[in-house]
Amino acid sequence: MTKEEIVRMLNQALELEHAAYVQYLSHAELVDGLNAEPIIARLQEIAGDEQEHQKKFRTLISDYLGGVPSTGTARTYPAKTVEEILQVNLKNEREAVDFYKKILEKINEEKENLPYEFFQLEHEVRHIIMDEQEHIAELKILLAMR
Repeated sequence: MTKEEIVRMLNQALELEHAAYVQYLSHAELVDGLNAEPIIARLQEIAGDEQEHQKKFRTLISDYLGGVPSTGTARTYPAKTVEEILQVNLKNEREAVDFYKKILEKINEEKENLPYEFFQLEHEVRHIIMDEQEHIAELKILLAMR
């Protein structure tokens, strides 16, 4: 049951990454005005990071845990102004970090039951958390520019 629970959590994370990718690209299309170019570029760059996270989660789910990666997408959130775009994405990044920390805790709790998977699972999830924390810092900087 251990692997199935982790697969379920990783699939939920994968769905969050699917949504984040779509949301960042869509939001980047709405940005205009002063400082638009660096904000657009950063939103598109973060979307690329989210796409890489999708690949990592799919690999962990299928290659390491023998599960089936989800094709679903978590909820996305509309925004109209640059301020709203940055705020909604900042909130989503924080929620992702909180959830991914729970995944990491579960992986650590089940370390003994994952003798051939633990280090890769722990490594990849930890690095995705670090990327998301970087996104939080960058979104806060962009908000401060407004």
